[in-house]
Amino acid sequence: MFNALTQNEVLAANYPFATIEPNVGVVAVPDPRLDSLASLYSSKEIVSAMVTFVDIAGIVKGASVGEGLGNKFLASIRESDAICQVVRVFSDPDVIHVNGEISPSSDIETINTELILADLQTVENRLVKLAKEARKRPELAQALSALEKAHEILNSGNTIAGAVGSGKLDATFLNDLHLLSAKPFIYVFNVDEDALSDLELRARLAAMVAPAEIVVL
Repeated sequence: MFNALTQNEVLAANYPFATIEPNVGVVAVPDPRLDSLASLYSSKEIVSAMVTFVDIAGIVKGASVGEGLGNKFLASIRESDAICQVVRVFSDPDVIHVNGEISPSSDIETINTELILADLQTVENRLVKLAKEARKRPELAQALSALEKAHEILNSGNTIAGAVGSGKLDATFLNDLHLLSAKPFIYVFNVDEDALSDLELRARLAAMVAPAEIVVL
């Protein structure tokens, strides 16, 4: 998928952890309105909006404690605007699955849990520092309260984005932490070719991750 979007040719192999170092691709966003505006104002140069895609290694259960490649590479996507999870749904005995079975819901739970655990570590580190500062600076009380609430949410196994969406948390004081579970998720489900037109399957997959956006391909 990364290669298709960026016109790159990075390694996509049939074994776990083929991606070690993050792959980065920058793509111009097509916008026919720019041509019209350039013509209208006699512009000498057209500068398109650009999107940067970062492809990182797959996350396995226990990454937060060093399993697989660990979770240090998550730093590469901390400042991203959204996270796209490519989830396997297709069956093919010749394509290895790290867990030995095809279970989209289990794969999604694993990834989201590891993102939550990474965020929990970030929040706990900040809490220690902010709690000390708040004793001397009363104006930090609101930020400390938001951080404590975020810790409670993450510790219960929920994402920050879910809590914000349901009105349980105001993330204003958390923006500088670039929490992974606070970002919008886009789920790309990779299905068998004969399942592309299966509306019932599409509905089940959508329900699995609602209200997040999905793509089926």
